[in-house]
Amino acid sequence: MRTRISNVRVFDGERRIDRTTVLLDDDRIVATDDASAEVEIDGSGRTLLPGLIDAHTHVFDGDLAQALAFGVTTELDMFCLPDVLTAQRAAARRDDVADLRSAGTLATAPGGHPSQLLAAPEIAALGLAPFDTISGPEQAADFVRARLAEGADYLKIVIDDGSVHGTSLPVLSERTARALTAHAHDAGLQVIAHAITESDVLIALAAGVDGLAHVWTDVTSGTDDLADRIAAQDVFVVSTLVYFEAITGQREHTADCAAPGSFDDAMRVTRALHRAGAPLLAGTDATPYVPAHGSGLHRELELLTAAGLHPLEVLTAATSRTADRFGLSDRGRIAPGLRADLLLVEGDPTTDITATSAIAEVWRRGVRQARR
Repeated sequence: MRTRISNVRVFDGERRIDRTTVLLDDDRIVATDDASAEVEIDGSGRTLLPGLIDAHTHVFDGDLAQALAFGVTTELDMFCLPDVLTAQRAAARRDDVADLRSAGTLATAPGGHPSQLLAAPEIAALGLAPFDTISGPEQAADFVRARLAEGADYLKIVIDDGSVHGTSLPVLSERTARALTAHAHDAGLQVIAHAITESDVLIALAAGVDGLAHVWTDVTSGTDDLADRIAAQDVFVVSTLVYFEAITGQREHTADCAAPGSFDDAMRVTRALHRAGAPLLAGTDATPYVPAHGSGLHRELELLTAAGLHPLEVLTAATSRTADRFGLSDRGRIAPGLRADLLLVEGDPTTDITATSAIAEVWRRGVRQARR
C-alpha cells in the first residue's frame, strides 16, 4: 500500500525540512513521485519524525504494545532472561508492537546488582528466576558464549557497589570487566556498562566499554574531567533521567534520603556530558512499573532539554544517533530505502520538544497503527 504524507515538516534524524512530501510503499520510505497513493495524509501544521528509539528498557508482556502507541518503534532491552526474551522476540515480529533488541542476561557478580531485587514482591510477581553470574575473568569466555547462544544483540555488564542503593553489593572486578569486554568485542558484541558512581564509571572506561547505560549520580570536583574523558573515548551515555527523577521522588515520599545520588546530580552530570560533547542517547530504564514504556521517553526528551540540549539535539538522541550506535542501519532516519517506522505529531518538536506527545499517527514497518 502506498501512503503519501504531503505538506509536512520533517525532522529526518539530523535536520529539519520545513515543507515536503514523504511517500511510503509498503514497509519502506521511497522517493516521492507522481504515482498515485491509496492513502493521502495532509501534514500541514504537523511534523514527521523517525520512530523513536528508547535506548534503555526492560521488557515484559504488554510493554512493546504500549511503547508503540507512544511512537516508540524500537526498544533496546538491557536485561531479559532467556524465557522472557524468547516470548518478547516472538511478539516483536508483529507490526502492532515495537521492535526489540536485547542484551539478554546481564553480567554481574554473584549477589551483585540486580540480584538483591529478586525478592521484591513486584519483581517476584514477574516470575524472574535466579540467573547466570560471573565470579572471575576466567569465566568470561564461557559467559559471552552463553549470551550469544541466547541471541543477545550486545552485552551489558554491571559495575555497581550498591552505594546508590543504600547498601553494599559484590561487584565485578576490573579484571573481570576487562575480560568480558574483550571476549564480547571478539564476538562482535558491543558492551554497555551499568555504572552509576564516578568510581564505577572509571572501571568501565578502563575496561574499554562502548557505552554507559546511565548517567552517574555523584558529583565531585572530577565530574567535568570525567565527562571530558568519556567524550575523548567516544563512549556513549544513555541518559535515563526520568528513572532518576522517579526514584528520587520515591525516596522523598518515603523520607528515605540515606542513599547518595539524586535526580539533581543526574541532571548536573548530563549538563557536564553535554558541555564536553559526549554522545548522549535518550533512554528511560522503563520497566512494567516506573518509568512507563512509551510515555516515559517523551518525559525523557523534556528533561534533556532542561539539561541544556537543543530540541534538535534531543530528537537526534532519540533517533539517528541511537540507531547508529547500535548498528540499526535501516531506521532512525527518514530517507528512501529505510524502514517506514514513523511518528507524525501536531506542532513542531524541533522548537518545542513537548510536541512529541501530540501524536497524530504512528507507523511500524509501514503499518498505520490504530489510534486509541
